[in-house]
Amino acid sequence: MQIAESVENQVTILAVSGRVDSSTSGALDESLQAAIVKAGSLVVDFSEARYISSAGLRALLKAAKAARANGRRLALCGLSPLVHEVFDVSGFSSLFEIHADRGEAVSALA
Repeated sequence: MQIAESVENQVTILAVSGRVDSSTSGALDESLQAAIVKAGSLVVDFSEARYISSAGLRALLKAAKAARANGRRLALCGLSPLVHEVFDVSGFSSLFEIHADRGEAVSALA
């Protein structure tokens, strides 16, 4: 898994690529927590992520709670059908603001 950080229209974007699983979820958690502290709004772009495990979902849930506690907005975008299915089956789709692509997510949060 790799994470690239960028900023568009004052929205921080973390672009996640590869597999988010038990061996990589710690790095995702660290990146999310650091971005929440310094960012006003945060988009996590999963357009290049091909898999997410329960460990990855746990990192996202922790980030969502931290974002709310800090008055920040967090949105997800670019979920592949497989990743979106994991969110749907786990019930996480209702916990996150999910957009089709990065442009839509940035526009919603800017």
